[in-house]
Amino acid sequence: MLQRQLESAWAVLIPGGIVAALLYLDLSFSQWRVLIVLGLLATTAMLYHKRLRHFVLLPSCVAFASGLALVMMNLGSMK
Repeated sequence: MLQRQLESAWAVLIPGGIVAALLYLDLSFSQWRVLIVLGLLATTAMLYHKRLRHFVLLPSCVAFASGLALVMMNLGSMK
């Protein structure tokens, strides 16, 4: 049971690490938007692929975490 929970945690930890690394690149607003769109398109493509369907959380989690980073960047610039 614990192994099953750890397997699902990797689908969140890996994209979170990717987005944390991308935060250090200091991407612009439009570059973040492109990253989110690419993540959503990859998610859609992976849904219809037989083997990649099991890893569909990876690009969708990158898109979600990128969206959160974009919101935090906008809130930080409003101060």
